[in-house]
This record gives sequence, C-alpha cells and structure tokens, in this order.
Amino acid sequence: MITVLGSTNLDLIGTVSRIPRPGETVPGKDFSMAAGGKGANQALAARRAGAEVRMIAAAGSDSFAGEALKLLRADGVDLSEVRTVPGATGIAMIFVDTEGENVIAILPGANGTMGPADADAALAGLGIGSVLMLQQEIPQAATERALELARTRGVISILNTAPFLPTTAAIAEKASIVIANETEFALLTGAGLDRLDAAMTDWAKAQNQTVIVTLGGDGARAATPGGSFAVPALRIDPVDTVGAGDTFCGYLAAGLDQGLALEAAMRRAATAASLACLRPGAQPAIPRLSEVEAALG
Repeated sequence: MITVLGSTNLDLIGTVSRIPRPGETVPGKDFSMAAGGKGANQALAARRAGAEVRMIAAAGSDSFAGEALKLLRADGVDLSEVRTVPGATGIAMIFVDTEGENVIAILPGANGTMGPADADAALAGLGIGSVLMLQQEIPQAATERALELARTRGVISILNTAPFLPTTAAIAEKASIVIANETEFALLTGAGLDRLDAAMTDWAKAQNQTVIVTLGGDGARAATPGGSFAVPALRIDPVDTVGAGDTFCGYLAAGLDQGLALEAAMRRAATAASLACLRPGAQPAIPRLSEVEAALG
C-alpha cells in the first residue's frame, strides 16, 4: 500500500488566449472546476496505476470539500484519515493557454492546518519497504517530520519538490527518492540544464539518494549512487500539462510498490504523464493503467 501525506484542493480552471503578464488582462474562454491538490492528484494516479492507496489530508467544512474528494472516493482511495476542519477547502486557481501551458496560484485553506501529528498518523503502522509519497503544498513541519520518521523506520519516502520552497534543499536530503522538474532541480543545486547529468550524478552520490528530473516532452532522467539513465516521453500535442508531473509521481510510486525496477517504473510513469497532457484538468486527465499499457505496447 502507498501512503500519501499531502494536499487536497478544488481546482478552478480558466482557459485563456495566453498567460497574462503582471498587470495585464487577457481574454479567456472556458471555466471549469475539478478535484486537485498535488497530494490528492498523486494519490489518484497511484490508485489508477493499480496500487492500494491511503490518503492523509485535511478538507474544509465548505461545499467545495465534497467535490475536492469526489474522484478519490470514486476510485477507491482510502479516505478514512482525511480530517474535516472548520473553514475553507484548499483552492488552486489555474490559467491554461492555447499551447497547454499553465500558471497556478494556491490558496491553502484546510491544507494549512496540517502538522507533525498528521505525519505521525501517516507513518503509523508503516515499516521496511512501505512507500510514502510527499509534496510541498502542506506546512513543511509535517513533511519534515514524515521524512524523519520514514528514515528511522526503513520506509521508502518519495519527495516531489513542487512547489519549491526556501527550505526544500534542507529537507530533500532526508528522502529516499527526490523528484524535481528541471527548474526545481536548478534551484536545488544551482546547476543549469547544460550541467544536468553531472549535477544529478554529483547529488546522487553525495546524498546516497536517487534523484529523478522530469523534462516534459523529453521524458525523465534518473541518477542513483550506482549509475544513471533516461526514459522517453510519448510524442504528443499537449492540451493541458497541469497534471503531468503529479501523474508521473503517482505512477512511479505505484510501480515501485508493485516491484518494478526503477527504470521500468519510470518508463511507465513517463508514458502516463504524456497521456495526462491529452485531456484538460489534473485529476480528470490521469489515465488508467489499461490506457498506459496500451500506449507502451
């Protein structure tokens, strides 16, 4: 089983002709609402990849909470430890342009109430070989506590460095596996894309850790203390890239939980992330395992 400690949001999505610059108003077209939050997205992706998934999160007492948890519940994610707190559910406000690129603002709501006690709940009963998935849309005290507990108990901890925070570099060293996009990895190490392979190798050896960098249409690369490799993405015309990174993380965690080797798990995850770009939204776009296996041939 995979345990996810993280955020759950309702996404408010507007399509626009192009991403506005500061102070600029641009015309838009469609508006929609969809369940989201990086923690919830990754939990749903892992579930659709065939894993049993348990979610530790907080939702508000407002009318948005039911919608935010709707797809997780429908797909059978264990929500028994999602706390309901007074006030607002977390909100993500998303603009998507005609090329599928996006900008996102997060209003944490109930996610901001998460703390070390939630980390204790997440790690309860977990032991050697269990998989814990973390992101950075809840307070870092909860994430850091979970990473520390995971290390002492032999739990495989996967930290996605989004959204990147001033404290990310300090806590990233405590994870078993770090997943970053190229921008986040540059912030983590100070190395640009021209030094990506060398910087990944240096990081993996220095931290005795696996580091994975996702590269959009160019797939993903991994470095471990013992070596490095790359996996491709599908060649597609993206509709919306908003859920791709979370899909990759969830599918990767599921693959490792199911006993796949890292390269095979990454190849499946990169394919799933590509397919997620073919539909709008975050959770609604996450493909099911049968779709991914068909695309892999």
